[in-house]
Amino acid sequence: MESLKDKKVLISGASIAGLSTAYWMNKIGYKVTVVEIANAPRINGAAIDFRGNALDSIKRMTVFEQLKSNRLNVEMIEFKNAYDITESSILLKREETELTNDEIEIERDKFISILFDELKNEVEFIFNNSITELNETKDDIKITFKNGSHGAFDLVFGCDGIHSGVRKIWFGNEIEYSHFLEGYFSITIVNKLLIKEKTMQMFNVPNKAITLNAYNNKTDIIFCFFSEKEIPYDYRDVEQQRQIISEQFANQNWRTPELLREIMSAQNFYFDKFCQIKMPSWTKGRVALVGDSGYCASPAAGMGASLSMFGASTLADALQKHNGNFELAFQEYNKNLRSLIEDVQATAEANVRENFIPRTEEAIRKRNELMKF
Repeated sequence: MESLKDKKVLISGASIAGLSTAYWMNKIGYKVTVVEIANAPRINGAAIDFRGNALDSIKRMTVFEQLKSNRLNVEMIEFKNAYDITESSILLKREETELTNDEIEIERDKFISILFDELKNEVEFIFNNSITELNETKDDIKITFKNGSHGAFDLVFGCDGIHSGVRKIWFGNEIEYSHFLEGYFSITIVNKLLIKEKTMQMFNVPNKAITLNAYNNKTDIIFCFFSEKEIPYDYRDVEQQRQIISEQFANQNWRTPELLREIMSAQNFYFDKFCQIKMPSWTKGRVALVGDSGYCASPAAGMGASLSMFGASTLADALQKHNGNFELAFQEYNKNLRSLIEDVQATAEANVRENFIPRTEEAIRKRNELMKF
């Protein structure tokens, strides 16, 4: 793309959305810089799932075979009661069944590692830094960084997650766009198997849920609970967040005491609210948002990674189609993604209430009965 080779783009965030956007922008000819506030790409979090349109995007990537060869294979979901009895189960696939190409589940750190290795010699990465100021001119957008340095770019992409700094600077405070789904969750990853590998287990009581997901000698421990109102807490204070989970799940049955001990000592712990980001436009001037920063559907959708990947490729396709005319490309980006985002967000809202955190014993039994094979 001759018209794009001298154009520079800055991407804020080196996680799924940021690396995916970097991949596609580099591929269509832009000179790409990624700035990340942490000291390395963001690898923490549960395993991720790519399906639907996102899988079509991944199949166009040079790393597709690597991703496919590292994918996970959940074979069984079991719904447990307080006595550790399986009340119902879903057999997803048998061990001898050949995997199809309609879905790829992969460890988050493996995905990030594969994509970062692909990009590190093609794209400039700046770690331990972030954007503090944006000033758009007729010809470019001027950047001030946290370390006091400056730069000028043709476009800026906010790929920095649900609590996006770019969105706050350029579009307004998070509270304007964040919609609380009346729930909280934590994800802890421990480097051992707490249940049989390739298995997921779920335990519910009204307004609370625990999920275990075992793969590759690791287990994801996920706690979820209903809360009608938002809980004030410091998002930097991990010990406070652990204490919130501990208090919410005190005196519960099943394996709860054991799992609470695990999360209290684990290094890999993440806590946040179930919420969605809803915006009338994901673009403004020379800035566009990709992934959770623009259209987070919440983990209840199971589509965060897919939306980030498909959003990144959709944006790149529009810019390539319009030869870098960002006004036309951004219009197309907003138009082409809108219905998909709205559908996924609606599904996620229902999932929080009906599947993740049922509010009554009757709702739990109904969910388990529907799942019974």
